[in-house]
Amino acid sequence: MDRRTTLQWMLAAAALPAWPGAAAAVTGTKPAGYGTDPKVVKVYRSGELWPLKFTASQRRTAAALCGLIIPADDQSQSAAELKVHIFIDEWISAPYPAYVLDRQLIAQGLAWLNTESAKRFGKPFAATDASQQRKICDDICWLPQAKPEFTQAAKFFARFRDLTAGGFYTTPEGARDLRFVGNKPSETFDGPPAEVLKIVGVV
Repeated sequence: MDRRTTLQWMLAAAALPAWPGAAAAVTGTKPAGYGTDPKVVKVYRSGELWPLKFTASQRRTAAALCGLIIPADDQSQSAAELKVHIFIDEWISAPYPAYVLDRQLIAQGLAWLNTESAKRFGKPFAATDASQQRKICDDICWLPQAKPEFTQAAKFFARFRDLTAGGFYTTPEGARDLRFVGNKPSETFDGPPAEVLKIVGVV
């Protein structure tokens, strides 16, 4: 399964807890405004399920932050190179209530990054180098220790980091980075040990 398919499956699965029909089943009323749930066996193009919400500026900022959170190394490409920011755009663009809350938090957070970057370095976050980006993110990367003026930005960073990790580690490259083997048959499995078979009464 390629990266795009993996992200599409994750996106479709993530939408299930907020299935709009669940409320209708309880109340007997028809929900409005969502449409049908995605068909998980269909391959969707980016933006086909719902219009994407990131502006070009937001997408650049999100890509820069993804690359900072999970940079490239000798094991894999960066989260930005694997287009995880596009996955996040798909996520926050979903019409379900929980995702709308993420949309608000992330849109505000991306705007804060650019404002803070302009204040400190005179240019947008995506135009700064990695060391400058880290100086900003060091102030918001751990909510319990964030200064009061950075509390909201730290909440944004925590959610964005979770989404970045979720998107990255469900790609084939990210799974390999975790050394996840998956459902592959063992080449040397000869059945359960005799001691176990005796315990369950098979032999």
